[in-house]
Amino acid sequence: MATAALLIDEDLGDIGLGSQFRSDVLSGLSQARKAIPARWFYDHRGSELFEEITVLPEYYPTRTEVSILTEHCGEIAQAVGRGRVVVEFGAGSATKTPLLLDRIDAAGYVPIDISGDFLRESCAPLIARYPALPIHPVEADFNAPAKIPQALAGRDRLGFFPGSTIGNMEPAAAIDLLRTMRETLGNGSMLLIGMDRIKAESTLTAAYDDAMGVTAAFNLNLAHRINRELDGTIPAYALRHRAVWNDERARIEMHLEALQDISFTVDGYCFAMASGETIHTENSHKYDERGATTLLLGGGWEPRCIWKDKEDRFMVILADALGPDLTA
Repeated sequence: MATAALLIDEDLGDIGLGSQFRSDVLSGLSQARKAIPARWFYDHRGSELFEEITVLPEYYPTRTEVSILTEHCGEIAQAVGRGRVVVEFGAGSATKTPLLLDRIDAAGYVPIDISGDFLRESCAPLIARYPALPIHPVEADFNAPAKIPQALAGRDRLGFFPGSTIGNMEPAAAIDLLRTMRETLGNGSMLLIGMDRIKAESTLTAAYDDAMGVTAAFNLNLAHRINRELDGTIPAYALRHRAVWNDERARIEMHLEALQDISFTVDGYCFAMASGETIHTENSHKYDERGATTLLLGGGWEPRCIWKDKEDRFMVILADALGPDLTA
């Protein structure tokens, strides 16, 4: 039996993540309406907190997506076929990734994630579970094209993007990401993606503002990360988590709201927030089937199959790459 390959291919990704974090934070705090991209939630602590969020009673997306993957895994495996390299955009989930790898005769597994420590931790149980499967983690920001390790070159690929992470982006940015994924995966590739559906406002707001305060801690961790990594002095005690439904844009918004007038520095630059002013930290767009299809087509993917749960809360979509290689 072959030995699994565990290589963190840092040379294959973007090694300037610290500089980009600094740039995004300083730029976002300088705007009239302060905003910081949601991808910076996921340092090691942020990734841990998000894993806690996924098992909260109010947070339906994870368990609903798992139920879809479990119920339809046979159909998914038949549609995907054998021998593809599974490229997961984000560190593998202990619950979702095995559901796919158990049924698909994969030629290799390549998780791409911005948090190297969390990537290593998430891969460890998969290596133990699949000792014959070549596993090549890549520490990188998957918003930019990534190179698949040479050891797995020449194989057809299946992109795996569960969790409705695509909803964190404005539609134009989501289309750009889908095009980037198309470039990373190449001709003949497929994409299996999760998308959250539009539903009752009460269900949505509860999912992003849980009674135990885990989502609030996840949001506030961004301020702690800025203080730790960018020599910040943000008074986290003077901020509170807010989650609101924006019906016009079909999205949940997360904000950090100042409870009083505050001033602070980040990397030597001075900033101030009035009481009630917010830092917009995350969007979570929700889609119906028509909106999801339009988004995927704009990003270079044609939906082939759509699977939903019985309550129409969530959907998992398998799509084929369209047209020639976007790098040509």
